[in-house]
Amino acid sequence: MYDLVIRNGLLVDGTGAPPRKADVAIDGDRIVEVGTVTADGRRTIDAENRVVTPGWVDIHTHYDGQATWDPDMAPSSINGVTSLVMGNCGVGFAPARPDKHEWLIQLLEGVEDIPGTALTEGMAWGWESFPEYLDVLDTMQWTVDVGTQVPHAALRTYVMGDRGADHTVRASAEEIETMSRLAEEAVTAGALGFTTSRTFAHRTSLGEQIGTLTAAADEVLGIAAALRRAGTGVVQLISDVYQSRDDDLVAKELELLGKIALEVGRPLSFTVQQNDEAPNRFRELLHAIEGWNEQGATVRAQVAVRPIGVLLGLAASTNPLMFSPTYRTFRDLPVDERARALRDPSVRAKVLEEHGAIQLQDFIGLIHSGYDRMYPLTDKPDYEPTPERSVAGLAAAAGRPANELLYDLLTDNDGADLLYVPLMNYANGDLDDVKEMIESPYSIFGLSDAGAHCNTISDATFPTTAIAHWTRDRARGDRLPLEFVVHQQTQRTAEHVGWLDRGVVAPGYLADLNVIDVERIGVTAPRLVADLPAGGTRLVQAAVGYDATIKRGVVVAEHGELTGAHPGRLVRGAQAHA
Repeated sequence: MYDLVIRNGLLVDGTGAPPRKADVAIDGDRIVEVGTVTADGRRTIDAENRVVTPGWVDIHTHYDGQATWDPDMAPSSINGVTSLVMGNCGVGFAPARPDKHEWLIQLLEGVEDIPGTALTEGMAWGWESFPEYLDVLDTMQWTVDVGTQVPHAALRTYVMGDRGADHTVRASAEEIETMSRLAEEAVTAGALGFTTSRTFAHRTSLGEQIGTLTAAADEVLGIAAALRRAGTGVVQLISDVYQSRDDDLVAKELELLGKIALEVGRPLSFTVQQNDEAPNRFRELLHAIEGWNEQGATVRAQVAVRPIGVLLGLAASTNPLMFSPTYRTFRDLPVDERARALRDPSVRAKVLEEHGAIQLQDFIGLIHSGYDRMYPLTDKPDYEPTPERSVAGLAAAAGRPANELLYDLLTDNDGADLLYVPLMNYANGDLDDVKEMIESPYSIFGLSDAGAHCNTISDATFPTTAIAHWTRDRARGDRLPLEFVVHQQTQRTAEHVGWLDRGVVAPGYLADLNVIDVERIGVTAPRLVADLPAGGTRLVQAAVGYDATIKRGVVVAEHGELTGAHPGRLVRGAQAHA
């Protein structure tokens, strides 16, 4: 008798192979039989008219703080994720000297929009070195497996002190050697790799740019060399290379990325998106990645499955009215009271006057008055909306000024409603370019940023959107085969970080699975909840269509609700297939 048998399902096994009817038998934490299973199970799940897949493997999250206090690891765990990687983009909480705790919290609060009060109250710390951090994580259990990476910003300030927080300061040869030694120590202890950030968008909550922004090539390469010496680990980074109009900067960044790829000799992935200022840059990057792979490197573009979009509203951390001095006099009121105050005709007239007098550019301009890129968020979000659904389109149809319609949308329903503004991956008003990125043989699904951007972005649901939008719902272009999308967020992501024991439904692999109603799978509109420590708020988006999510043979979620089981654990380093 097996511990668990899933019967009668349509199996999409994670390898990219076509779907097939099959039963799956599980003993302990492993899959032991796939096909026609004749033996009984202590528990049986009837998957008739359901699809059975591996659990999703999300390699780009920021649960670094939340993992120390929250065993549930939602919202990833209610979106079919069974394994995740944190410590991305060069930010995290180890190594950490005691006098740098507050600074690291300010860094994560600024870069990843995680409430600093929640981090301060929720984190108990208990480590200094990275191996000590892993030891603390090793005492914990979650709904999912967790792996983590060495973040450059934390490593730099650990070695260089306050100088390390200043990106204009060059590390000495001795400091680079020390950082490299500590990175090797971390990887040997079980870190999955080394990550860094080279984007102007990353700042602390005090507005200071991240200390790694312009770190010299000898520093980045010197630290990354630790992975070559250790013979294991991946490099992950974000750079302005995908969004800059400065061809000279792009050329210098590509030169550095090429050196990391070819000299360090470990798998490399970095963020590739499309922005309005350089909408075709992503093709240049994919071409460069192709060239490095042809020379023997393993390089992947981390791409998103939908636009990277901010959510605007009185309940969110940003909204188009925040530039108005009159609005700011009400901003500390509870959301419903603020909405009622703003509906006063005299206040409305004053705020609209002040809002119209301000002229802003780039991203901030879209947030302020990008009426053709603002879309009311419906309960079943549309991540490829048409122009007539924008604030500009709705205003034109109603014969009203766009700013007045915007104002009413923000203040109606006691201020609870949200607007969706796709900032990245929507330069041409559809997702054809995203499809091109997704289909590249050199891309890999990433960028969900789960655990981060708590009050502005709700992208932890990327894996669910990938199935719902690209295999079923897309109406504005070609769709993608279910087996392709499943492969992209299971075996392909798992193999990239060296986890060869998961991501496939076959005997010997970890029993990490989803049982899915593909006719129903999808997400609802995000809602703001105050469930973080110290009353911190975050946007949470419910998923539907998951009959069951199974982690290491244990059912951790059923029909959108967690069961309370926590079989997940820290995964140290690469994992061989059993």
